[in-house]
Amino acid sequence: MSSRRTRVVRPGDLGAGDIETWRELRAKSGAPAHPFMEPEFTLAVGRVRPHARVAVIGDGAGGTGGFLPFERGRLGQGRAIGLGVSDLQGAVLRPGLRPDAKELLRACGLSAWEFDNLEEGQVLFEPDAARSYASYVIDVGEGYESYEKVLRAQSPKFLRTTLAKERRLGRDKGGVRFVLDERDPAALRTLMEWKSAQYRRTGRRDRFAKQWIRDLVEFLFHTRAPGCSGLLSVLYAGDRPVAAHFGLRSRTVLSCWFPAYDPEFAKYSPGLVLHLRMARAAADDGIGMLDMGRGAAEYKDALKTGELTVYEGASVRPGAGAALQWLGREPSRRAHGFVTKRPRLAGLAQRGLERAGRLREPKRP
Repeated sequence: MSSRRTRVVRPGDLGAGDIETWRELRAKSGAPAHPFMEPEFTLAVGRVRPHARVAVIGDGAGGTGGFLPFERGRLGQGRAIGLGVSDLQGAVLRPGLRPDAKELLRACGLSAWEFDNLEEGQVLFEPDAARSYASYVIDVGEGYESYEKVLRAQSPKFLRTTLAKERRLGRDKGGVRFVLDERDPAALRTLMEWKSAQYRRTGRRDRFAKQWIRDLVEFLFHTRAPGCSGLLSVLYAGDRPVAAHFGLRSRTVLSCWFPAYDPEFAKYSPGLVLHLRMARAAADDGIGMLDMGRGAAEYKDALKTGELTVYEGASVRPGAGAALQWLGREPSRRAHGFVTKRPRLAGLAQRGLERAGRLREPKRP
């Protein structure tokens, strides 16, 4: 590692050459063109997170061999860029380049680097993973008709019921209309309001209560780049939005990020209708894969055609910072693993969260 000089910069201080090299290295990696791994996502996080940094890794021959985006916390504790909202994480390295992970952390001034959605194939950090998760995907690379054939075979009742509900929604509410790339900021605000209400209703932390997340989403909504563009998709009944999704897309991958719907229309399952419409429109627009992310859900089981693997854990260097990292994270990780491996206990925990959410909901007059 000593022969490979590493410089650490703010994302906004990356030069045009750095950004172009990043894109080239990512294209050569052979991994799916996931927008969270493109420089635009790191640049966006750098605008709203003051401790965001990028390690620019030398290749030992005077050139650039890779990049590691991260955020630096107290006592040098580091975390993946945008941790908590980023759905894929890791280093972007020249094929064949294998820096030592601990030496890289040292060069970054980090005692640890925490991740919760480490990309599969990240050999630099995979040995430090505490556990793995399935990230559910929809393959529409052969076109929507081929995907629908898969659904008819593996989820026939789901497909039949969802299409019937879509027809009923159209009859009852004056027609159904879908927009893959909605550019009205008011529609984005509506989505965030729905999502915040959903978080509270289900007893989960409201991500949109954090200003930096709102600012990040709003900035990415206006981002247009080949590898990473904000994509707001909306399902309308008549002229009224009933379901929406905001995610990030590259030319070939749509990362599903924030889906939500108007609870008033719940009997029509507008979120499921939205996902089928998204899959059809994405396939028509050249997208080959929709990544629905980690976390089990019935709708993901019904819609998926396969799975990727992501990892959670932390790469650490010996020292006080590493001890603090372990004390701060490992007990909660073990508790989470204990619950998720026991379906009955997981169900009780979910119902408890929902009851707590209802108690926190403001009373209606």
